[in-house]
Amino acid sequence: MPAPAGGGVAGGRVRRAGRAAGRALRRPFTGVARRLRRVTHAHGAGESGLAELIELHAVNSAGDMMITVALASTVFFSVPTNEARGRVALYLAVTMAPFALLAPVVGPLLDRVPHGRRAAMAGAMLARALLALTMSGAVASGGLQLYPAALGVLVASKAYGVVRSAVVPRLLPLRISLVKANSRVTLAGLVATGLAAPAGAGLHLLGPAWPLYGAFVVFVGGTCLSFSLPHKVDSARGEARARLASREAGAGPAGGRPVKAGLRTVGPSVLHGLQANAALRALSGFLTFFLAFLLRAHPLGGLGAAASLGLVAVAAGAGNALGTAVGAWLRARGPEPIVAAMLGLALGVTVLAAVFYGVLAVGVVTAVAATAGLCQALAKLSLDAMIQRDVPEGVRTSAFARSETVLQLAWVVGGAIGISLPLVGVVGMAVAAGLVSVGAALAGRGLLSAGRHGGTAAARVA
Repeated sequence: MPAPAGGGVAGGRVRRAGRAAGRALRRPFTGVARRLRRVTHAHGAGESGLAELIELHAVNSAGDMMITVALASTVFFSVPTNEARGRVALYLAVTMAPFALLAPVVGPLLDRVPHGRRAAMAGAMLARALLALTMSGAVASGGLQLYPAALGVLVASKAYGVVRSAVVPRLLPLRISLVKANSRVTLAGLVATGLAAPAGAGLHLLGPAWPLYGAFVVFVGGTCLSFSLPHKVDSARGEARARLASREAGAGPAGGRPVKAGLRTVGPSVLHGLQANAALRALSGFLTFFLAFLLRAHPLGGLGAAASLGLVAVAAGAGNALGTAVGAWLRARGPEPIVAAMLGLALGVTVLAAVFYGVLAVGVVTAVAATAGLCQALAKLSLDAMIQRDVPEGVRTSAFARSETVLQLAWVVGGAIGISLPLVGVVGMAVAAGLVSVGAALAGRGLLSAGRHGGTAAARVA
């Protein structure tokens, strides 16, 4: 029996209204997605494959932040200050100390599998997804079984970082310099971290394991995205391994093995840049742990502990984002003077912080956090530019992997110093100034000298 005409007309109107409502609801999200895609694919990044790496790094950063929220709430926020300090010390002993031994192995190990970079990145994602599920059963109690899993997450995260640094030169568009490409990747990670932090905190309200469930979903997505990178990521044509030890580049037989070259063979710029960056990375690790405990025990004037920590985190993130954005603008400037200026700025601010901490604690702490973020970001982008300019193409990819491992170790050393100090603001700022002064003493003069001579010559690889 045919349906009444009126019913058909009414049903059609309902369907059209439903489709219109669906389009209205989707429009804000699809509009944001299109704008983000235009940003990540701009200046040839879409054609070269850099856009896929930018998006993958954003996913990676979001997942890491969710795991950080889960661990911080368990190890740091859920217990009294004295007990929290013991838990964090245990965390450092069980995770950071083994990592300090494993980190030098990560770069060389990954260096031996250049044909499997996409698989290595996918493996680092999948490992963290599974470890997040493992930790979800222990995160509420904070039992010892949590720490081996946290060590695994740390190692997998750093392994991903090393591979990512090695991949960027392979995906570099013709219209973008390496420093600008790294700036884009880093900025995408910072944005994703800023979005994932409140999302992780919201999931934590459902239960301590929920941020880890969220991290599992994110990393599973990252595992799939890793294989969307272009196949040239896995190409090792023309590459050779770089060593940090002094070693003359030797000629290999025609058509034989690639030549091994040392970073020392390219002159002082890369080595001094690496020393300066190591000092700034140690400063970052130190401030992360020292200020976390200092502000919990002695909040900034008129603020609670959570508000004080939030203020410092925002200041550090803003400084990092500013440094990353400015890095693209400074890409045509000499990198050596920029790194030297960052050392000088960090040293000046930390010295002033030690002098005026008792008078202007709020301003001092936020200024130090913002300065550390700014200087670390700009100095790292400048180091990337030095490696691009001075390291021969045949060993450039390996050089990125080795330098990243050194910087990760420097962060571990800084964090260990931060956890061991008494919670006295003036003492902490003085130690922070001391860390930067070591970098300035080792690298400052050499950077300025290299900058005056227009940088160093490229390595001679026969």
